[in-house]
Amino acid sequence: MSTEAPQPGQSAQPSQSSPLGVEAGKAKSGGHRTALLGAMFLMATSAIGPGFITQTTVFTVQLGAAFAFAIFVSILVDIAVQLNVWRVIGVSGQRAQELGSKVLPGAGIVLAALVFVGGAVFNIGNIAGTGLGLNAMIGLDPKIGGGISAAVAILIFLSKRAGMALDRIVVFLGAIMILLMLYVAIVAAPPVGVALKNTVLPEEIDFLVITTLIGGTVGGYITYSGAHRMIDSGVSGVESVKQISRSSVLGILVTCIMRVLLFLAIFGVVAGGVALTSDNMAAEAFGAAAGEIGMRIFGVVLWSAALTSVIGAAFTSISFVTKSSGSPRTRNLLTVAFIFVCAVVYLFLGQAPQTLLIFAGAFNGLILPFGFAILLWVAWRRKDLLHGYVYPKWLLTIGVLAWLLTLFLGWNSLAGLTRLWS
Repeated sequence: MSTEAPQPGQSAQPSQSSPLGVEAGKAKSGGHRTALLGAMFLMATSAIGPGFITQTTVFTVQLGAAFAFAIFVSILVDIAVQLNVWRVIGVSGQRAQELGSKVLPGAGIVLAALVFVGGAVFNIGNIAGTGLGLNAMIGLDPKIGGGISAAVAILIFLSKRAGMALDRIVVFLGAIMILLMLYVAIVAAPPVGVALKNTVLPEEIDFLVITTLIGGTVGGYITYSGAHRMIDSGVSGVESVKQISRSSVLGILVTCIMRVLLFLAIFGVVAGGVALTSDNMAAEAFGAAAGEIGMRIFGVVLWSAALTSVIGAAFTSISFVTKSSGSPRTRNLLTVAFIFVCAVVYLFLGQAPQTLLIFAGAFNGLILPFGFAILLWVAWRRKDLLHGYVYPKWLLTIGVLAWLLTLFLGWNSLAGLTRLWS
């Protein structure tokens, strides 16, 4: 049987039923899977950045087992927020600021400005975290380590296949973090029973601690990092609801595992009677749990968490001030400039890294209620932006409850926020 030759001016296209067409389809499907995996880990590793590691150590020393309650609340809020954020952005196929502009004129610009500024503040902290990580890993001066790490992040966005490089590196470093934290958590031998009891019956509740933790895990740019990466990969629309839901749930599970393992590792050291008093208490805790190897492991974990957060903050912040239809090359160059400026500010700031990282989490916690309210409004009243999709009432309900909680926690944190600089 002969095949019809292409007419002049036409190029031969592979049939979808041909081996070449099948391979092309598989390649595209595989690319989507890689990008979705990258989006999941981008959300998780952004949530478990240097701020969270520092916060976990400082607050575990301060609250002990009672900090388990703050972890539990942050996980619940994370679930409620991320399920709604991924669903609304994924089904609409539009970025958060684009939806904001269609809900209320100017709202998208305000949200973009808040996230961009918050992302810059957070990224200064993230770069500080890479410096602390390399200091614990190989004894390098934190400022030099921060500069080197910023250069590594810049090289990723300068690569010809920046999207694929981003996805692969966050997945690889995320897996490394989970394995290393699991090892240290086992070696630290924490009193799990005491932690479980305080998860539901805390001996002490601190609103600033809870708000700071929520701000560091679902505040600011972190809320949108995975969802924006997902729609950039081409996964969106009503027909992709199952894929969107599955990816968001898996990403949340990865986040929860990382948080719990890190807390147990630190709590095991604190519960064992070790007094953490150095300027880098997290490194001291890992060292107390596993000796010299523990110090190096901490360096790898913190550097990995910080680098992936630098990448996530830069990617998401720039996604808020550029159009999805714009040139990818232009976006990458703007991302490079963003990282460079944050690195320069960090090198000249002179603020103690731990204080800066905790402040970044608290600041982003105050941004969360505004942006989340816009997405909930879209879910409730703007079916036209969701292409006629009937939004689940149970999902909207838990979203509203989480939003009310963020308002309450944000208000309570205002008075205590100044304590971080005293």
